[in-house]
Amino acid sequence: MTDVSVHEPGLRERGKARRRAAIIRAAFELFAERGYHATTVADIAEKADVAPRTVAMYFPTKQDIALSRISAGIASLHAAMQTRRPGETATDVLGRWLLTSQPELEDPELTRLARRMFAANPELGALRQAQLAAAIRDGAVMIAADTGRDPNAIGPRLAAAAAAAVVMEVADTEPGREREEAAAAAMRFIQAGLAAL
Repeated sequence: MTDVSVHEPGLRERGKARRRAAIIRAAFELFAERGYHATTVADIAEKADVAPRTVAMYFPTKQDIALSRISAGIASLHAAMQTRRPGETATDVLGRWLLTSQPELEDPELTRLARRMFAANPELGALRQAQLAAAIRDGAVMIAADTGRDPNAIGPRLAAAAAAAVVMEVADTEPGREREEAAAAAMRFIQAGLAAL
């Protein structure tokens, strides 16, 4: 007889992941088609085939849903930076991270939907940029430490801002060979910029 309790957490987690993904996909589609402000949580719940309170359990606000991919990406990159190996620079970690599979960025359809959503709702693009501000500040500190510069100096701040812009462009590129080429080009660009400091 198999112990069902051993399998339950895995099933439960997969169920949660499926509901979360359904909510994100439904919201992105609706935000792209109807607009962010015209879409309600009830609309998202109906399209995702969940209760409105389920949407609220996963995402306290519509903004949290719209920015979910960038939030997950920033969290993933932050975790990678916190666990960098001895002697590894911030740009080394960024390059490795860009070339590593990021589950939140690996769905080509969701990537296309995200592009449509941001194109249709410029205010969401502004919110996405604001969310990047803290990541840029953290990046400037790490780059400054790697290069022996003051984190408030223009060089590390420019390098961090360029890296954030590059990450956004790569994230908006279709998964697969095109993204690999974009990531490689991005790293050449960042390395050249750091060399010019």
